[in-house]
Amino acid sequence: MSNLNVLVIDDEQNLVRSIKFSLNNKDLELSAAFTGQEGIAAFEQLNPDLVLLDLGLPDISGLDVLSQLRQISPGTPVIMISAHGDTRTAVKAVKEGAVDYITKPFDVDELELLMIRTAEQRRVTKELEFLRSKDDINNQIIGHSAQTNLLKNMITQVANSAARTILIQGPSGTGKSMVAKSIHNQRYSNAPFIEVNCAALPEHLIEAELFGAEKGAYTGATSSRDGLVALANGGTLFLDEIGEMPLNIQAKLLTFLEQRTFRPVGAGKERKSDAVIMAATNQNLALQISEGRFRQDLFYRLNVVPVEIPALQDRIADLPLLVAHFAKLMAQNEGCQPVSITPEAMLALQHYTWPGNIRELKNLLERMTILYPGQYITCDVLPKEIAAKTLPVTALECSYDEQVESKEKELILQALNASQGKKGLAAEKLGISRHALKRRMQRLDLDL
Repeated sequence: MSNLNVLVIDDEQNLVRSIKFSLNNKDLELSAAFTGQEGIAAFEQLNPDLVLLDLGLPDISGLDVLSQLRQISPGTPVIMISAHGDTRTAVKAVKEGAVDYITKPFDVDELELLMIRTAEQRRVTKELEFLRSKDDINNQIIGHSAQTNLLKNMITQVANSAARTILIQGPSGTGKSMVAKSIHNQRYSNAPFIEVNCAALPEHLIEAELFGAEKGAYTGATSSRDGLVALANGGTLFLDEIGEMPLNIQAKLLTFLEQRTFRPVGAGKERKSDAVIMAATNQNLALQISEGRFRQDLFYRLNVVPVEIPALQDRIADLPLLVAHFAKLMAQNEGCQPVSITPEAMLALQHYTWPGNIRELKNLLERMTILYPGQYITCDVLPKEIAAKTLPVTALECSYDEQVESKEKELILQALNASQGKKGLAAEKLGISRHALKRRMQRLDLDL
């Protein structure tokens, strides 16, 4: 119960003092309120970790207080304190959102155990919420360019469909795993998502990894085990780098996709799995088919719903938003302020071809955050291959109008970067209306 802030709402002051005295040596801060209205006010002010709430209060009922506390902060656990013989009302309180109840007179040790259990449950819930929110942040499709909007719409359409096989294609580093997770998360609220890189699996074990194996099926198989197809039942199995899968395993995968049954290595009976199969590759499968390295029938079976991910170079208009996103994300990881990008450096980033795509950009922002936390990033500190993309252009090399247009683009991109892509705030920084900003962005072909 380390650093646990507890609010007791009870009109029996002797009881409150007794609780304070009995738990005085514990690592907690205990505050008290003696009426329902005082308790609600204290709850809003203190934002406690846990509330002990009496059902019988002098001004309003404990159930009414519980209802208001739930509206203010639904996640804060409330333990009800009920009088002897009022168990029915306490049970009703639990149904309306209280986590538990304790009946007077109660043993302080019993109360302490109940508080410890409740606090631990709340801690676990908060960790899960944090991990889920972090996963959501990492799986966002960032950007508003035409190509990105098409991709987002495709993800939503696929997620809302009944498709059981999905093929995701795109250059290396474009975020194929992220797209697969986004489809999965939109389709399922609570189902397994299992990812495996086909290129990383040893060829002699890949069948057992995918379909499982019985005890003694091969050397080292000391016990029976489920494969990934079985573990993903009811959810998604994501096969990354599907182009690296051996031909004999491709045949077994095709059989599974057509019949939804599989046979573990060494097993006599077939088993079923309802797993959705998503596959991804950055290779040219048509070329692999012509070279005899990928089965044509498997390609057609996987390619029922194809999802194409554009290269970063083809959605370069999203770059300021992506930079702001990764700068914020890396700052959170490092516990520092985000880096800022100067207009000249932003132009360098936009003129670079990004052969490593999103992964390369993310790695660059991580490096900049580690080396220059909270600082402005100039061309001087960018990698040479990127900084070289914005050599100064002389007046002889471009017209006056081109120079004005270039400078206008710089200012707009700088404002958008500082505003994390929020056009209203960017317009305010530029001293123009949102509609004026939109018109200028259209004229300058800045599709953000």
